[in-house]
Amino acid sequence: MSGILDGRHRLTTAGLVTLVTFVAFEAMAVATVLPTAVAELDGLAWYGWPFTTFLVAQVVGMVLGGDLGDRRGPRVALLWGVGVFAAGLVASGLAVDMPLFVLGRAVQGLGGGFISVSIYVVAGAAFDARLRPALFGALSAAWVVPALVGPLLAGLLTSVATWRLVFLGILPLVAAGLALVLPALRRLAVPDGTARVDRTRRWWALLSGVGVAALQYAGQRLDLLAVPVAAAGLVALVLGLGHLLPRGTARAARGLPTVVASRGLLAGAFFGVESLIPLSLSQLHGFTPTAAGVPLTAGAVGWSLASALQGRRPDLSRVRLLQAGFAFVVVGVGGTALVAVGGLHGWPVYATWAVAGLGMGLGMSSVGVLLLEQSPEHRRGADSASLQIADVTAAALCIGAVGVLVGAATAGLLPLPAAVLAGVAGCTAVAAVGCAVAGRARVPATPVAQDAPTLAQS
Repeated sequence: MSGILDGRHRLTTAGLVTLVTFVAFEAMAVATVLPTAVAELDGLAWYGWPFTTFLVAQVVGMVLGGDLGDRRGPRVALLWGVGVFAAGLVASGLAVDMPLFVLGRAVQGLGGGFISVSIYVVAGAAFDARLRPALFGALSAAWVVPALVGPLLAGLLTSVATWRLVFLGILPLVAAGLALVLPALRRLAVPDGTARVDRTRRWWALLSGVGVAALQYAGQRLDLLAVPVAAAGLVALVLGLGHLLPRGTARAARGLPTVVASRGLLAGAFFGVESLIPLSLSQLHGFTPTAAGVPLTAGAVGWSLASALQGRRPDLSRVRLLQAGFAFVVVGVGGTALVAVGGLHGWPVYATWAVAGLGMGLGMSSVGVLLLEQSPEHRRGADSASLQIADVTAAALCIGAVGVLVGAATAGLLPLPAAVLAGVAGCTAVAAVGCAVAGRARVPATPVAQDAPTLAQS
């Protein structure tokens, strides 16, 4: 029986998993080395910009990568993505001042957007429907080792050598992943070049990225300027997403729009609360940085375990698994409110976050399978970009909202436990909305157009 590790698929699977592993390692490690890098480059005032520019460029890269994949095939899109990402690694690792480092992070984000979309296009072209659950399980598992050892290894490299190795040292490993997957990519069909591509999408993507950046910047301020900046950012984001996401995403229309919306709801609920956990454990209960990070590892392990389990049962309904995933996320995210109960000393979070991770493993893998089932081949690049954009923007919005609450607590406007509870409650509500609409991810009885709409059509 064929599988993702048989002779036909072995190199493709290994290459994709390798690429995801080292992109994930870089994502996990950068937060560890950033304080040292900022200090060496004398750029404390720029501290938040390496994250913000990466995010804005990633949104643009997702759209560009999706369009390129639809027009010229996944091989060309993935080659561009890895090349641009590698250039960003070099620029960041060799930066002599903070503006150059921020520019390097932007180039990384652009390449990372290409890569994330290209992986979905390759999965749809190289693996049949029966194998995709197992493939997405393997790709989810590829995040576990970076989550476990990424920050530790990055800290070790920074201590004994230099933070620059976190960027430069990944280059040959990313090249190895590309070398593994290239032979399989040569066997894939190449589009005839007639696919219709809306070139205005790149400008809407840029507008969306700028909107996210403005909202994050406003969330870091607690003054009158934050209000107009946040309003402008929200308008930009809504306008941009209205032209990037499938018609009906905002109202969770049946089929592909709900699949895309589900990805955003999962990411927003999970990552919004995850950003609170280390802070809550350290500030409310005096945990060391290592102990405060262990629940995040428990969540990563739960995510990987659930992804692997769903991959062993390709016969199960992906919609049912998505509903189950949302249910676990509601329980896990909501249960994390126990971190604010002083008498419990924060220990329940180790279990609740593992439950939330189980939900993400079931939900995220199922969303990927459902997208490839429902997206026509000539639109897989654009639809995969929509999925990734929903993930990034929803996570950024929820993390930003949590950041506003923490900022208010820091300014003495409300107690930190109250800020934590409010953040958990808001993210739990986001997951509950996902529970309510997940059943609409089934393919509608009659086909509906999935072309990107104007905002008024959403």
